[in-house]
Amino acid sequence: MRIFLHGSRRKVSMLPNGVFSRIWNHLLKLTGGDLLISRPLFDRLAQQQSLPQSVCPVDRGDIINADLAVSLGGDGSFLRAAQWVGPSRVPILGVNAGHLGFLTDFTLDDFLAADSELLQRLILQPRKLLKVSVDCPVSNDYWPYALNDVAMLKNDSASMISVETTVNGSPLTAYQADGLIVATPTGSTGYNLSVGGPIMAPTVDALLLSPVAPHLLAMRPLAVSGSAMLEFTVRTRASQFMLSIDGRSHALPADTKVSISAADFPIIVAQHPRHDFAETLRSKLLWGERPVRQ
Repeated sequence: MRIFLHGSRRKVSMLPNGVFSRIWNHLLKLTGGDLLISRPLFDRLAQQQSLPQSVCPVDRGDIINADLAVSLGGDGSFLRAAQWVGPSRVPILGVNAGHLGFLTDFTLDDFLAADSELLQRLILQPRKLLKVSVDCPVSNDYWPYALNDVAMLKNDSASMISVETTVNGSPLTAYQADGLIVATPTGSTGYNLSVGGPIMAPTVDALLLSPVAPHLLAMRPLAVSGSAMLEFTVRTRASQFMLSIDGRSHALPADTKVSISAADFPIIVAQHPRHDFAETLRSKLLWGERPVRQ
């Protein structure tokens, strides 16, 4: 089995003594040394130890030819792994070396106990990806896809922004708010949840529009079809607003048109065969836990 490894260098350096060595040895055992590593992590490891010649670095934008991608870190690391994998459709297995890690289905102990037989039984679940287009120049590092969410937010101003919204060519409303989040079902437990948006099972074919601190109480989160074509024009008293794509922030000029639709390829999430969405809610959000009495 060939594995592509992507990890947060900070999270890797913060692991308890000996833990990464155990993970590294386990990866070598699973792959027989047939291991690909994202370039920043490869360079960090090469400074610390001698790597087998069969272990190769991968640069961003390279086609990744692997059976499985392993993301080591938290949800942020998983989202960056999705950016590295791109349209290659390599399944991503998230190993939680962070905090909540809603996208990271495996604990460190889960992964260290995983053998080749278990990896062959992983549940592979396609997740909707959003494509984000804008009608203004963008930086060279702009990657126009989001697995979790896209947010249009006020920037450097206390004033609200107005987000004129169209769904499938039909005007919906102008959201007067601090911002507007467009979330996938995968991202429903992220920023969307923190502003009062609903949790959705990741297989639901829908998109969520959730305003951030709306001026009108009647402006509530809205679910639309997962195939909807969404268009937004952001008006603001300031010269710019912030466009956040899975946490990657870009300052764009006012009156920019932002178009969001489903991408033509999914991200494949690899899940433990004994885990499901209900179990994830119980373990990550502590559903069903009794409050602690003082």
